[in-house]
This record gives sequence, structure tokens and C-alpha cells, in this order.
Amino acid sequence: MIVFDLRCGGGHVFEAWFASSSAYDDQRARGLVACPLCGDTEVGKAVMAPAVPAKSNTAPAPAAVKAALASLAQAQAKALKDSTWVGRDFATRARAMHDGAEPHATIHGQATFAEAKGLVDDGVPVAPLPLPVTPPDAQN
Repeated sequence: MIVFDLRCGGGHVFEAWFASSSAYDDQRARGLVACPLCGDTEVGKAVMAPAVPAKSNTAPAPAAVKAALASLAQAQAKALKDSTWVGRDFATRARAMHDGAEPHATIHGQATFAEAKGLVDDGVPVAPLPLPVTPPDAQN
């Protein structure tokens, strides 16, 4: 995992995590990286401050951080176990279920910032996943 400080066209600076630098480049090229404050997809890397380690008596132990991330990943995997990947059809399918045009089911997939905001604004119960998900067709 890699973290970048990003800046949108509106000047907002925010932090985002990616599997790799190339994953960031790919997601940005496809318009999947958006400012969480204004939704702008014209996003680039911002100047980052150097990482200065905290005092050894105040920083969390690396093992504790690793254990917390592993626990979070395990909880997400359990939640997705009975969920169906719908890819880019997520917003359409979630809205159809909410409107009663499609039977309710547990799904996960991808949505743009604007699609996700529209779903939330319309009362469709959706939530972002805390960790990235590799689509089934992109797994080894």
C-alpha cells in the first residue's frame, strides 16, 4: 500500500491510499479518483512533507498496526463472502433494488463519486468499503 497527498482543481488537499503507484495512475486515468470535498476528478499529486517518525515511546508498535489491518481485512472479507461483485453496475443495481425494480441482494462494486453521492442523497443504503477490493476478473 502507498499513500499520496492529492490536490484537486479546487485546491483541496486530501490523502488517499492505493495498492501501488501504478494503481493510482490507472484509477486517475479512468476518472475514479475524486476529491472527497467537492467531487472534482481533476486530481494530481500534491507536494508531500517528509515522513518524520514519532518518538519511539508514542508511535504504535508496527505489530499492532499490522494486526489491526489484518483484523479489518478479515472483517471485510467476511462481510463480502456472500456478496456479489457487480462492477461498474453497482449504482444502477443498488438504485433498482431500492426502488423495488430488482430483488434485494447483497452486492459490491464500483461507483463514481457523483454516483455514490446521488445514491446517498436519495436514501439508498450504501457504504464505502474500508479497503480496496480486487475485481474477480483481475485476480490471479
